[in-house]
Amino acid sequence: MARAHLSRRSLLAAGGAAAVALGAAANPSAAAAAPADNPVGTPAEALRRLQAGNRRFTTGHGRHPHQGLTDLHRLAAGQHPFAVTVGCADSRVAPELLFDQGLGDLFDNRVAGNIVDDLLLGSVEFAVEEFGSLLIVVLGHERCGAITATIDAIHSGGAAPGHIGTIVDALRPIVEPVLDQPGDPVENGVRANIAAQVAALSARSTIIAEKVHQGALRVVGARYDLDTGRASLVA
Repeated sequence: MARAHLSRRSLLAAGGAAAVALGAAANPSAAAAAPADNPVGTPAEALRRLQAGNRRFTTGHGRHPHQGLTDLHRLAAGQHPFAVTVGCADSRVAPELLFDQGLGDLFDNRVAGNIVDDLLLGSVEFAVEEFGSLLIVVLGHERCGAITATIDAIHSGGAAPGHIGTIVDALRPIVEPVLDQPGDPVENGVRANIAAQVAALSARSTIIAEKVHQGALRVVGARYDLDTGRASLVA
């Protein structure tokens, strides 16, 4: 059976509040809105744009593109993010800043441990289906608190307080197998988690897997260095 196309109008009809939260627009001219920079046409171009932006950021030559009120008003009619980020909920890891991008460029998803659960996967699929985003970046970072909490819980045999335990439970099967590897256990856990979440995106989503197979989408993993600001591909 062919998969039904998810339209912006159908989402709005199903739930206006949810649609607003996802950035959907009721204005029928939404499709006419265009990105401020030259459009990105391929996953490779999308990746190069992010890499170039990160180089600007780390060398102090950021352009801070289209971040003004004029851009805000232009994007009110509709968005066309060329890339999706699956990042950690951390005040030091802001994708638009570290990749030197502007409003409307990135469809950000952030949760502690950059864990791809069902809700986050639906959000990513929405961007891929509705906006034609060309690249998904799973963005982990060094000294991740979620990974550290998971390791502490494993070593102590205790439980994390409150709903933090949900994060630890999701990360435990990823982190536990690499604890005996040489090197820093948190760093090993960070890298293992990035690779696991990259694999999960295609393994759990036929929408993403089909786009990747067609060459219309690429999924990569990157590790952000808190000391240098550099985002390096690791998966």
